[in-house]
Amino acid sequence: MNPYIGHDSQLYGVEEHRLVGGKGDGMRILEVTNGKGMELVITPDRAGDIARLRFRGINMSYLSPCGYVAPAYYDSTGSNWLKSFTAGFLTTCGLQAVGSPCTDEGEELPLHGSIANQPCEQVCWREEDGLLVLHMLVKDEVIFGRKLRLEREIRVSTLENSFEIHDVIRNTGDRVEPVEILYHMNMGYPLLDEDSRIRIPSADVEPRDGHAAEDIENWMHMEKPTAGYQERCYYHKFSGREGQASIYQPKLNMGLAISFDAEEASALYQVTSSAPPHMILHGTNDHTVPMEQSVAYYEKLVEQGVRADLIEIERAQHGDDLFCQNQVKDKVIAFMRGIAGSW
Repeated sequence: MNPYIGHDSQLYGVEEHRLVGGKGDGMRILEVTNGKGMELVITPDRAGDIARLRFRGINMSYLSPCGYVAPAYYDSTGSNWLKSFTAGFLTTCGLQAVGSPCTDEGEELPLHGSIANQPCEQVCWREEDGLLVLHMLVKDEVIFGRKLRLEREIRVSTLENSFEIHDVIRNTGDRVEPVEILYHMNMGYPLLDEDSRIRIPSADVEPRDGHAAEDIENWMHMEKPTAGYQERCYYHKFSGREGQASIYQPKLNMGLAISFDAEEASALYQVTSSAPPHMILHGTNDHTVPMEQSVAYYEKLVEQGVRADLIEIERAQHGDDLFCQNQVKDKVIAFMRGIAGSW
């Protein structure tokens, strides 16, 4: 026990509050301070995501125009996810889907899934060995449908300015479920502006679409706020397990780095010889997911000895009506007949 203080929160700790007013009214927030200058605001009513990140009082994250939005306002129709997209330092996307809205086996899947708008069922925290450890449990479970759980642990150091996020996704149902997850991390002003320096030591960079390809040589350069700006997105591949992205603001002499396991985060890492037969359908005009990703996935399946087929659908975008053409249906039926009784 430190004899100079009366309560641990003079130096570090976790405090729980509730918001009052606006669309965030009633939301629980956890203010976490580590005593070294780092502060996080975690939102248990939004999957345990991180709404704010500050260092020595300086904002590091982006807060969207809608601000805090309680899960009761969530609209799962199409792209209405954006109406409750707080952004913050971290918004978790998934678990049933990420990316553009689409229809899968008759189910309409919303933009970036619904997990970010699910409140935590359980929340607790403790102190251990120079860490503040927060545990959260989020359920995405329905009767006669998917039953997935996200078990999240955020470990905040009180010895240095760092924290770790450990997620475990469990399927508690009686059937196999597809899972997708995206960690939507958002840097903000004054850390981020046109003078910020971005570093991603990737082995390869791919543009998401033709618009991004036009300026691929400047993927690492930030720009001033521009009215009507159309986003440019790039996919980075790493040569090994160590993935990293960092940003540095020379005017503040301050920055941050994000590290992750690049292989574990890749779908290719999940492919084994025990995988079931795969039929991959990909539109040639898909601007959400590059064709190269489906090709790489298909090649990995074949490499592992898994029966697989890749069908390129001319002029199709990400899950549009061209996937329902008779010739596409015929190929799907032929594939299913081919594997019947062999798996």
